[in-house]
Amino acid sequence: MQLSPTAYVILGMLSFGPKSGYEIKGLVDKSTRFFWAASYGQIYPELKRLSEAGLANATDSPQGERRRTVYELTDEGRDALHVWLAEPPQVFEMRNEGMLKLFFAGELDPPEQVRMVRALGAQHAAKLGALREIEPHAAEVPDSFPYLVLRYGIAFNEGAVEWCEREADRLESRLATAGSR
Repeated sequence: MQLSPTAYVILGMLSFGPKSGYEIKGLVDKSTRFFWAASYGQIYPELKRLSEAGLANATDSPQGERRRTVYELTDEGRDALHVWLAEPPQVFEMRNEGMLKLFFAGELDPPEQVRMVRALGAQHAAKLGALREIEPHAAEVPDSFPYLVLRYGIAFNEGAVEWCEREADRLESRLATAGSR
C-alpha cells in the first residue's frame, strides 16, 4: 500500500499514543502545521485507509452523545512509520504565497514593493511570536525532536524577519536615491 504524506503525519501522531481524528487535527495545528499541514478532509479518509490496511486500530469511544473513534498504531503501522523515517526525504518544498507574490513584485510601484516586503516581515514576526508562545511548553522536554523542530522554526522565522527588514530598508534607500535625482 502506497501511503500519502498525510498518512505518515497520522502514523507519527499516533506514535505519541491513541488519538481521535479531532485530536490528531488539534495536535497537527499546534505542531507540524507550521511546516506540514493536514486538514480534516485529509485526516479522516486516511484514518479509514490506515485502519483498513491494518496500520491502525479503530475503537469506538463515544463521549456522551457524541460519536468518537480513537485510533491506535498497530505494530505494522509502527513498522511502516520506521521504514518511512529511515528513507531520505522525497519532498523538499517550501510553499509561501508571500514569496511567490514577491517574485512578481516588479509589476508594482516601488512604494508598494516596500510595503509588500514589510508585510511579509510582519507575517514572519507573527509566526515567530506564535512559535515562541509554544516554546516554554516544548522546552519541558528539551531533548525531544518536536522541540528541535520548533527551534528550527524559530531560527527560520528570525532569519526571515531580519531578511525582510534588511531588504525593505535597501529598497527604500534605492527609492530615496532615485527620488533625489
